[in-house]
Amino acid sequence: MLDLLLDFHRTALSETVHAWERTINALRLPQIASDVRIAHSPHDVVYEEDTLRLLRFRNDSIDVAEPILICYALVNRPYILDLQADRSVVRQLLKRGFDVYLIDWGVPTAADRSLALADYIEGFLKNVAARVCNLSGSRQLNLLGYCMGGTMSAIYTALHQEQVRNLILMAAPIDFSSDQGLLNLWSHEELFDVDALVEAYGNCPGSFLQSCFQLRDPVQNYLMKYMNFYEKMYDSEFLTNFFVMERWTNDNIPVAGETFREFVKKFYQQNELIRGEFRLLGNPVRLDQITCPILMLVADRDDLVPAASTLALRDYVRSEDVESMSIDAGHIGLAVSSRAHRQLWPQAAMWIADRSKARR
Repeated sequence: MLDLLLDFHRTALSETVHAWERTINALRLPQIASDVRIAHSPHDVVYEEDTLRLLRFRNDSIDVAEPILICYALVNRPYILDLQADRSVVRQLLKRGFDVYLIDWGVPTAADRSLALADYIEGFLKNVAARVCNLSGSRQLNLLGYCMGGTMSAIYTALHQEQVRNLILMAAPIDFSSDQGLLNLWSHEELFDVDALVEAYGNCPGSFLQSCFQLRDPVQNYLMKYMNFYEKMYDSEFLTNFFVMERWTNDNIPVAGETFREFVKKFYQQNELIRGEFRLLGNPVRLDQITCPILMLVADRDDLVPAASTLALRDYVRSEDVESMSIDAGHIGLAVSSRAHRQLWPQAAMWIADRSKARR
């Protein structure tokens, strides 16, 4: 009985302290939010083309010959890969001795509505890859693609295998035939008229994409998230992490209209990449032209890009060295969760280094 009373008093005292801390932090919320800092790793802009910027991260301890080029999606901002000092994919790669480059696609303007996948892959990405090889003095590079950027990276590798040492895909949609993800269901041709959207808006609005992402789990995104926020408002570290993620999540950018139209029609609706029907500038894109080592990083709870969509690539390439690593996380957790940085990224960085040359 005494133990129960002691436990009750401890709990009551703890809740009283938390209540006071919530009250104090409530007054500090604007300051905490404004003090949030992102993209910590020092870098230089080494190439620019239209809205695109190529970032090269400073590293005095490069010991891998082939650089890593990170190709992020055209949706949201790429600093999710360098979000905080202890949750940075970029820092994991720098620590392992890589020369790391990241594409910041910038924000497409109304004049960019006609940019197509060919412009991004055989234009911007090809130019960036050439610049990276030139700056690093390496004939080849390691290409790491995240989400939509992974799809683009796989296509680029199929067309330019000689330039890619290793292909690393993070939650990259490759096979769009499954209805496991809500986006796959919502984008069915009979449900979604992508032509009407592009004709009406020019570029696909960032607000539209954000709504789609949030509505995948409305209870969590519109209710539980804020209930959890209140419950943990006494924790200053939690508040900092919360506002960091909120800043990135709401930093939406549009997607060039023609590129969005092509991606929905040719991949989500027609699955052309897997069916071997996709062409770029008239050239067939064949996944069996990929022969380099491939590492596929997937998240078990990813409801945006189901793991099976990425892992299907194994059946279509001629690569003999194909490996996958998974983690109990969601689509974004693959890049920022503490579990990912404790368990996945040290192992992934080692995998890439083991299949690269040592720098002389």
